[in-house]
Amino acid sequence: MEKDIEKNSFWKRHKKLIILIAVILVIGLTIVIAAIIDGINGIKALGSFITDQILGMKWLNSVLGLAFTSMFGAEFMATHWGDVIHFFIYDTIKIIILLCLLIFLISYIQSYFPPERTKKILGKFHGIGTNAVGALLGTVTPFCSCSSIPIFMGFTRAGISSGVTFSFLISSPLVDLGALILLASVFGFPIAIAYVVVGLLLAVIGGTIIEKTGVGKHVQDFILEGTIAEVEGVELTRKDRFIYAKDQMLATLKKVWIYILIGVGIGAVIHNFIPAEWIEKILGEDKWYSVLVASAVGVPMYADIFGTIPVAEALFAKGAGVGTILAFMMSVTALSLPSMIMLSKAVKPKLLFWFIVIVVVGIIAIGYIFNALNFIFI
Repeated sequence: MEKDIEKNSFWKRHKKLIILIAVILVIGLTIVIAAIIDGINGIKALGSFITDQILGMKWLNSVLGLAFTSMFGAEFMATHWGDVIHFFIYDTIKIIILLCLLIFLISYIQSYFPPERTKKILGKFHGIGTNAVGALLGTVTPFCSCSSIPIFMGFTRAGISSGVTFSFLISSPLVDLGALILLASVFGFPIAIAYVVVGLLLAVIGGTIIEKTGVGKHVQDFILEGTIAEVEGVELTRKDRFIYAKDQMLATLKKVWIYILIGVGIGAVIHNFIPAEWIEKILGEDKWYSVLVASAVGVPMYADIFGTIPVAEALFAKGAGVGTILAFMMSVTALSLPSMIMLSKAVKPKLLFWFIVIVVVGIIAIGYIFNALNFIFI
């Protein structure tokens, strides 16, 4: 009886660690089996299966193709309009399913890091390492740029360094775990990982420059004069965390669904009606102005990362350079006109000017570098 009690006590104390170890062992065993069966090619095949069938849902594309062909006939589905319908419905379903699953998971993780706890942790550190922590914090916040600005204001009011707050402000709309998985489902893991890495680098470097040059102090007076209410942490139950994650998922979906539909619609038009030669002529990696054009086009738009992916997917299929696509996505998410208007209410003109300059220069540099390295990803 005592042994059973000890076993149950051990399981309760170490349940999360045991589950984590079990998941890692299953993943490792799967990779080992694939390697035994066909060596490196087996591992590549496993990666392709995960990218194409699980994340990319190519099976759904095939099922929808068969369904539409039986409904509208093979002749109609072979036309541009048939392909538009197929592309639009497939991409919309795929992105919404992945978005809901990922936002739920991210929000559940985020429930362990309420704002008060996060502020206390960040407030203890200084320097570029802390800026990196601020940028990484942005990856677990499923916000668009307009949603992350109030969080930025709260961090600033709490006395956290400008390097951390601006690293967070840049990375929050630009990079998150959901973006990594969705990008991988469309472009594969190399481009997805590259996007996340350069997004984090841009956030850390941008935050560090703003802090070291001293321009980070130019925030509006009402933010610095405000006070932060001390709230005692309340330990959430598992049910509370599930409810929180569900609410965040539904709130995010309600906020971004229209941008997903618009993005998929634009992507469907580009994919089916705009000749590849036109895209390559304007946005090909060998065109010196392609990054500048993509960045300029992206700024007036307002969408989050999930709304830009269908457009980026269509541009990629038509031959646009990888760097050009990254520049477009980053300019839409980090520098949209509505978010800059909102940010102008929180910071003074000098700081807003340098924030835009630093981010624009970083995005353009990233675009040209990745276009020069385009051969690695194609």
